[in-house]
Order: sequence, then C-alpha cells, then structure tokens
Amino acid sequence: MGMIAIVGRVVRNERIFGLWKGVTPSIFRCVPGVGLYFSSLNWLKTNFCEGQPGALQAIALGVVARTITGVTMIPITVIKTRYESGVYSYGSVREAMRSIYTKEGARGLTCGLIPTLLRDAPFSGLYLMFYTQTKKRVPQIYLEGSTAPPIHFTCGVVAGLMASTVTQPFDVIKTKMQLYPHKFTSFMQAIIYVHKKYGPQGYFKGLVPRMLRRTLMAAMAWTVYEQITKSFGLK
Repeated sequence: MGMIAIVGRVVRNERIFGLWKGVTPSIFRCVPGVGLYFSSLNWLKTNFCEGQPGALQAIALGVVARTITGVTMIPITVIKTRYESGVYSYGSVREAMRSIYTKEGARGLTCGLIPTLLRDAPFSGLYLMFYTQTKKRVPQIYLEGSTAPPIHFTCGVVAGLMASTVTQPFDVIKTKMQLYPHKFTSFMQAIIYVHKKYGPQGYFKGLVPRMLRRTLMAAMAWTVYEQITKSFGLK
C-alpha cells in the first residue's frame, strides 16, 4: 500500500487528527534527543577533533553521539513507536510506560535497542559525513550571510536522503521488534520473517515517509545548530 493510500485510510478511520497520533511521545523523544545529540557531538568535536572533521572522523563522531542518545532515549522510542502504530491504545505517556513495565518489565522498555542503534548510529555517522562533504563543495562565500541558512538546509536534505536509504532496513526490523516483542525475540528472527513474507523489497517498506520525516527534521535541526553555534562563536 502506497503512502497516499495509507494517509487516506488514516483520515477515514481516525479523522485528520489521526495524522498527529503519537505527537506527545514524539516531542518527549525529539526535543531532548536533539539537544543531547548536539551536546554530545559538540563535546566530542571539541575534545577529539581539530578543525573540520574528515569523512571517517565525521562517521565516528556521528556514530558515538547518536549511540549515547539512542541508549538514553530508548524507552521513549518504544512508546513513540507503539503510540503511532495503532496496535496499542495508551491514554498518556505515563500510562504507556507503566503498562509496558508492568507487563514486560524493564526489557519491554528497551526492546529493539540493537536494531535502533544499528539504524540510528550509522544514519547519524553517514549523515554527518555526507553533510560535511557536501558543504565542502560549496564556495565559502555562500556559507556566510543570508545565503547560509538555505545552503545548510539543502546540504542537510541531500545528506538525509542518502543516509535514510542506506539505513532503512534497520528501521523496518526495529519497528517489527518494538511492535511485536513477543513474536520477535531476536534481531535475526525479525530479519528472516521480513525476508520470507515480503522478499528483499520488504526491508525498504516505508522508505518514502521516513525519508520525508527524517530528512526534513535533520535538515532543520542542522540549520538551526549551524546558526546558533555561529551566533555564540562556537565555530
């Protein structure tokens, strides 16, 4: 089923507000998650990198910063995934956390951690590499003044599209494990199931909406980050 068809089904079944289902856990996850990621990244760059990072350095910085963030935010990631799926009915974030912990224990709040890290850490590493390498191809004059924000945003979009495509299979596996923890108790079990049911193309289900969401969100975050660090003289 295509993205447009799914949007239509959600609107028919849950009205227009169904498209914003799970916005509360998304805010709980994204706002502190973005802050923690950029704080970790800035600390790593300050202590372990001189000047602009090279391609491999950028990958390493992105992977480490995202791993720190991913491990810290995994309980909210689980709740967000279940909220948006329609498989579970939670009245609030607190109720969801209490329900998961009561029925599944601490493991329920960390299910899918490995595929989450395998998706997010490489995404951030590849994203940072593509972003920095794309920026290097832009003449310095365009990275200053009023042209800087749209240039940063464009570089972010390009980086997001490429990084999202590479890491999409891990997103599919992560979602399966977090929605059906009793059915998929291991990473390999979920991989085999997806391949048997959907074939190789199954690992790229949902690629377009994820690319749109993740790419635009990352591009906006990096544009704001670039402007803030420049304003405070941190660059």
